[in-house]
Amino acid sequence: MDEQRLTSFREKLDNFYAWPTLYTFKFIVPNDKREELRQLFPLHTTTTERTSEKGKYVSLTYEMMMPSSNSVIEVYKRVEKIEGIVAL
Repeated sequence: MDEQRLTSFREKLDNFYAWPTLYTFKFIVPNDKREELRQLFPLHTTTTERTSEKGKYVSLTYEMMMPSSNSVIEVYKRVEKIEGIVAL
């Protein structure tokens, strides 16, 4: 993400949420990258997984208590390194 998009996203998060808050992350990832994504999230998060009809992709939803917009952005920065991931 470029700096302008990060600034805009941070402002939107700060305007919408009162920190700390429970934040929901949603991703679609190729099934063979599922474990790579799981490793980025601590074990105490609430997770929901749904595999696509043909089993090629999986959607993962994580709910985590986040202290700030910066912490949310840091998660997205780590996740974007996974090949083929789509953040919703």
